[in-house]
Amino acid sequence: MDKKVLLDLAEMSERSSLIDDGLYKRYEVKRGLRNGDGTGVLVGLTHIGDVIGYEKLDGVVEPVHGRLLYRGIELSDIVRGFQEEGRPGFDETVFLLLFGRLPCADELELFSTALASLRDLPEYFAEDMILKLKGRDIMNMLARSVLALYTLDENADDLSTQNILEQSINLIAKFPTIIAYSYHSMRHRYHRKPLAIRYPKHQLHTAENFLYMVKGSDKYTPLDATILDLVLVLHAEHGGGNNSSFTTHVVSSSGTDTYSAIAAAIGSLKGPLHGGANLKMMGMMDEVKANVNDWKDNDEVRRYLMKIMKGDAFDASGKIYGLGHAVYTLSDPRAVLLKEQAKELAKEKGRLDEFELYATIERLAPKAFSEFKGNDMVIAPNVDFYSGFVYDCLGIPQEVYIPLFAMARIAGWCAHRLEELISGRKIIRPAYKNVVGTCPYIQLMERNEKR
Repeated sequence: MDKKVLLDLAEMSERSSLIDDGLYKRYEVKRGLRNGDGTGVLVGLTHIGDVIGYEKLDGVVEPVHGRLLYRGIELSDIVRGFQEEGRPGFDETVFLLLFGRLPCADELELFSTALASLRDLPEYFAEDMILKLKGRDIMNMLARSVLALYTLDENADDLSTQNILEQSINLIAKFPTIIAYSYHSMRHRYHRKPLAIRYPKHQLHTAENFLYMVKGSDKYTPLDATILDLVLVLHAEHGGGNNSSFTTHVVSSSGTDTYSAIAAAIGSLKGPLHGGANLKMMGMMDEVKANVNDWKDNDEVRRYLMKIMKGDAFDASGKIYGLGHAVYTLSDPRAVLLKEQAKELAKEKGRLDEFELYATIERLAPKAFSEFKGNDMVIAPNVDFYSGFVYDCLGIPQEVYIPLFAMARIAGWCAHRLEELISGRKIIRPAYKNVVGTCPYIQLMERNEKR
């Protein structure tokens, strides 16, 4: 289509899609399913995850230190538990989310063995779906690979719990392999780098195996694998209200297959407002590092933060990325847990000065934000504040950041899909108020295209 015609049509589409902001207030529409005080509209019930960042006292939202619970268990307790025993925790977390309780030692060993045995892709799948087809975006490659697996499943549309569990476990196991192969395919085709396709190693735990497939056996340390395992646990679940998990609920409520529901969740997470925050954070930090001469000078760091908030630096949005959250107020428990390990990783990689700059911004930004906005709103670092730094220290390329998020969050998606099909049992169908009124039909020869 001619570009001028297309531009005119785009302008027409924008005009016809624009709704007066005042109408949202008149009809008390809760945009983004948010209440007036910023809290989420209650649309469902869940056993799976609980995100706590505030309390309501007499109708007033009061900030509290953040808590995240998986199946009723504090995330911090889960993390401390497997860390104290010196073992990885992701497989245990997946079991907990899918089945509702922690596994015993024998169950965990059996489950981990099953996941490891399912990592390999079907014969010719990698060649036909990943290596031959062009793909600049790994999330897109992941989504189409998930949909392609539908065609290889003889029971793809079977909605029995047993079948959905089998599909879920299979997808959870294969996500790391699909992501690693997609990265190498993209890197080879578009960056003219050598193509390195490594078979999964069944004796390695999930995080270690992923590092091996992406980087090679001599390119990571035990601490690298330990911290990546922690990252997977921290991102595995975040309540039913996050956009991708809610997408899983909505799509699953129609009775569609597992592959379609998970592909939809991937599409949601791919959106920059959901999965891309740590990429923005890394871009902002690169600019801070380049423009602040003395990283230890609090006044210089603070002045540059003010430039960012005024829209005079970075992307001119006025946002300090990595700070604040839709639910958490005083703290994000994931950020607290990740910060501890990030410091150890920074020491190992010789990047402690850079970590201290992050810590300085964490300390200075909330007060600077409060002064700039002229209010006492409480903000704290969220998990994205340190996750990009951690990934960079691990040598994980930025193209893999959001897919890595999906590699963890598919555990929560699958748990929410099961819960929707077992307990929801009704298609999700909210209401939209039509505010255009009525218009007469005009015969073709009587229409004026400029009206």
